[in-house]
Amino acid sequence: MDKEVDSPVSDNNAVQTKTDVVLVGAGIMSATLGALLRQLQPDWSISVFERLDAAAAESSDPWNNAGTGHSALCELNYTPENADGSVDIAKAVNVNEQFQVSRQFWAHAVEKGILTEPREFINPIPHVSFVHGADSVKYLRARYDALAGHPLFAGMEYTERPDEFARRLPLMAKGRDFSDPVALNWTDGGTDVDFGALTKQLLGHVGASGGLVYFGHEVTGIKKQSDGTWNLKVHNRRTGARRKVNAKFVFVGAGGGALHLLQQSGIAEAKGFGGFPVSGAFLRCTNPELIAQHRAKVYGKAAVGAPPMSVPHLDTRVIGGKPGLLFGPYAGWSPKFLKEGRVTDLPGSVKPNNLLSMLGVGVSELGLVKYLVSELAKSEAGRIETLREFVPEALGKDWELITAGQRVQVIRRAKGKGGVLEFGTAVVSAADGSIAGLLGASPGASTAVPAMLDVLQRCFGDQYKAWEPQLKQMVPSLGVKLSDNESLFREVWDWSNRVLQLDTSDAVAAASA
Repeated sequence: MDKEVDSPVSDNNAVQTKTDVVLVGAGIMSATLGALLRQLQPDWSISVFERLDAAAAESSDPWNNAGTGHSALCELNYTPENADGSVDIAKAVNVNEQFQVSRQFWAHAVEKGILTEPREFINPIPHVSFVHGADSVKYLRARYDALAGHPLFAGMEYTERPDEFARRLPLMAKGRDFSDPVALNWTDGGTDVDFGALTKQLLGHVGASGGLVYFGHEVTGIKKQSDGTWNLKVHNRRTGARRKVNAKFVFVGAGGGALHLLQQSGIAEAKGFGGFPVSGAFLRCTNPELIAQHRAKVYGKAAVGAPPMSVPHLDTRVIGGKPGLLFGPYAGWSPKFLKEGRVTDLPGSVKPNNLLSMLGVGVSELGLVKYLVSELAKSEAGRIETLREFVPEALGKDWELITAGQRVQVIRRAKGKGGVLEFGTAVVSAADGSIAGLLGASPGASTAVPAMLDVLQRCFGDQYKAWEPQLKQMVPSLGVKLSDNESLFREVWDWSNRVLQLDTSDAVAAASA
C-alpha cells in the first residue's frame, strides 16, 4: 500500500491526505488494531483521528469503567441458573477464552517492547462472587461445582464461613449480620486493568513506529468512492481547519460515536442496527483507611428484573500506581452516545431502516425503562443504602459520586420482535472488507484483542492467511480452544503471568511493603 501523502484539492481549500488505514477514535479498540497492523504490515500508513484532546478520554479512561479484566471468574451474569437448579457455564467459558487471547497479546507486546511497563496497566487482584440469602448461597455453590473442575477456572475457592469472609474481606464483614447466610467464590488469578494506560502505551507505539495520531480532530463525514476507497471529512476542532482523507481501509472505533459513522457510510451491514444509550455513575472512596481494608473485585447479583449491566460490584482499582476503591454502577440516562457527546445523538440515530428495531425495543424492554427511572430517582442516601449491602457501615462522607463512561447498547433486528437489545459487543463490517466498526459495551475492552483479530480476518481475508504464523507468535493459542487443551493453557498462563508480572505472591509482598 501507499505511504501517506498530502495533496491540495479544490473543496473549500482543504488538503486531501491519502493513507492506507484510518482509525477513528483513540480508545482501546483503535489502539489495539493499530498496534497489530504495525507488526503485520509496517509499510502501511496509519492515521488515527480523535475528536478529544487526549487518548482514552471516553470509555477507556480508568475512571470511566471498573477496570475488571473480564474473565467470568466473578461475574454472575455469565453463569445463569437453569430451571432445574444447574448452572450454565458456556458463556463464562467463552468470555474467559477471549480474555486469555488479550493476555497473550499483551505479554507478547511487553516482550517486544510495544508495551513497556505492565504494572502501569495490569495488576493482580482477586475476583470474587458474593451472595447472601439461602437461595443465593445454594446457587453460588452450584456455580462453584460447575466451574471449579474446568481447567480455565482452576484454583477457584468456595466458602460460607463468616470467619473466613471476615479474614478475606474485612471492610465488607465489619457490622455485617451473619445470621443472613453468605457465600463467596474466590479466585486469586483475577486482574485489574487500567485500559487508559494500556491504550496510551499502544498508541505511543503506533506513533513511534510511523503512524500519525491527530487529537482534536473529528471525523464528520464518510463516503465510499468508485475505486472502493473511502473519503473522510475531518474537522480540526482547535483551528476550524478542514481536510479530506482518502483511505483504503477504515476502522470506526469511536465507542458510542461509531453508530452514526457506520450509518453514514451506507453499508448494508449497518442497516437495522440501533443504539440505546445508558449513562452510569460510581461511588469512589475518599478514605485511605477504608481503601486499605479491601483488596478484591467483588461482584454480587443484579436485583430481580434488573438488566445485566446493573450487577453491583465493589472494586479495588490500581491507577497511577495507587490503590482506589469504586462501587457501582448506578445507572442513569442521557440521549448522548458519548460522555462528551451531543443531546441529538439518539434522535439523530433513528433511521427508516432501524425504526422498527428501535420501537420494538421500546415495547419489549419496559423492565429496563422502569429500572432506569428508579435509578434516576435515587437520592444520595439511597445510593449509600445500596452500598451498605456490600459495606454495612458505609458513610456518605467517605464516598464521592463520579460519572462513568457513556455506554450504547446494541439494538439488532430480530424476526417477529422488531428489535432486541444486546448487552455485548458486535463487529460490523462491509462485505468487501473496506470498513469495519465495533458497537456495544461490556465485556468490551477486555475482548479488544480477539475483537480486532476478528476484524483482521473479516476485512483482510487474503492477507490473513499469510499473517497467521506471525499472529501465532503474538497469540500462541490462536485458533485453539484452551478449554480443550489444558497443557497449552497452563503454558500460556504461566508465560503471561511471568511477563505481565502477575505472580500473586510477589504482588502481595509488594502491596504490604
